[in-house]
Amino acid sequence: MDIINKKINAYIEAHTDIEPEILALLNRETHLKVLLPRMLSGNFQGRTLSMLSKMIQPKRILELGTYTGYSAICLAEGLEPDGKLTTIDINEELEPFVRSFFDKAGVTDKIEYLIGNGTEIIPTLTDEFDLVFIDADKKNNGTYYDLIFDKVKPGGFILVDNVLWSGKVIDENPDKDTKVILAFNEKVQQDSRVENVLLPIRDGVLLIRKK
Repeated sequence: MDIINKKINAYIEAHTDIEPEILALLNRETHLKVLLPRMLSGNFQGRTLSMLSKMIQPKRILELGTYTGYSAICLAEGLEPDGKLTTIDINEELEPFVRSFFDKAGVTDKIEYLIGNGTEIIPTLTDEFDLVFIDADKKNNGTYYDLIFDKVKPGGFILVDNVLWSGKVIDENPDKDTKVILAFNEKVQQDSRVENVLLPIRDGVLLIRKK
């Protein structure tokens, strides 16, 4: 995901708060024990998610795609005192690992961790959300967006990760996976119900505000 010049990335990291100790441990353990560690948000994106959450001060957060729990812990930092984050992931094999880090981070009582297919679970959710983070299987980005839209409060925010797709979105002959990303980005761009800004953070984060 080296879209931005490596020296610029290093400068950005050097002028961004260091991740809390528990997240540094989670980062290391993910790289040592879990497949595809590049899926982890990491320090810069994690501190960005934390900052955005603190700015929004959400009472209810929904995350699609838990992975090892790094981004959930970051987002939970901005929750109101009585707030709750619901995170959904289909990989049940990671559940013990994830729950152990939620416990170590002291956020177990703030997080509802659901295992299963997001397209099946989302329709069963009855809460309204102030903030949604979509970071699951990219082919379903459009489906997730449609399923959660009416569950987002007016003025609420949706964040979607990996919208630059390692820079492939500007390829002259995009492959099949890239075309899915392009179609979703255009879907949001043409949606008159929202305001949106594409942030060149790591692999691209689309920041969407529901009008």
